[in-house]
Amino acid sequence: MPGLSQPQPYHKTASCRESSSSISSSASDEEDAGESGPGEQTQQPVTLQWTRPSCPQSSVVHTYTGGPRGKKDNEASHINDRSGPLSVFLLYFAKIITLLVVETNRYYQDYIDGFDDGPSPEPDVTEAEMFVFLVLTIQMGHGVRDKLTDYWSTLDQLYTPFYGTMMKRDQYLHILRYLHYTDKNEPDRTDKKFDRLWKIGDLFEILNATFSKFYNPSDNLAIDKVIVSSKRRVIFKQYTPKNASNSASKFSNFVTQLDTRMT
Repeated sequence: MPGLSQPQPYHKTASCRESSSSISSSASDEEDAGESGPGEQTQQPVTLQWTRPSCPQSSVVHTYTGGPRGKKDNEASHINDRSGPLSVFLLYFAKIITLLVVETNRYYQDYIDGFDDGPSPEPDVTEAEMFVFLVLTIQMGHGVRDKLTDYWSTLDQLYTPFYGTMMKRDQYLHILRYLHYTDKNEPDRTDKKFDRLWKIGDLFEILNATFSKFYNPSDNLAIDKVIVSSKRRVIFKQYTPKNASNSASKFSNFVTQLDTRMT
């Protein structure tokens, strides 16, 4: 990677047995030598020693040409040091919220259209309601309940007015039931351009375009892999016997050095 010097490898060379710094032979070598029969000449094990190369190897450091790191001021001039976390969040995820609202309403409408004489349709979910739904979902992680409906319970030991004040229980359950971020109609699998990840295609493209538009990564990048447990039938799933789930999907992620400020 640019900016990182490569570690110098150790070279393994043979050394005399009398050397005090040599590595002892393995137990398996000693056992093999001890199994020689009477009259047979016992072969002494060869010891090895790790040494550094006589001439250090030089690493190539490439010049970083990615421009100034951090937020692109020409694309988001309204974001500055005085901007709050919500403003930064909306900069990257506003289109995701819109996508959730559109596809959730579409999925619910398709469900209602399947009934000849079904219940009265609920009003469409708005972006404001979707924001409240996400806020409540995040807040639930700070106070775990046994059941989802316990967050709206009126019992003295469970009562938390925050949830009922922000959104009615039935409205929250309605959004949770029909929450979608893609059209449920599957594209033609016989098409040569068929994408096996079509369900996350729109979400992936929005995130890629948004981060590329508003943010420049730094010259210090770290590449790592992430193992996601999955039992779905996908072509890129691999068998990992050392993991408890035995089957998982491997993804690569990039970590960049972030500034404490947005400038």
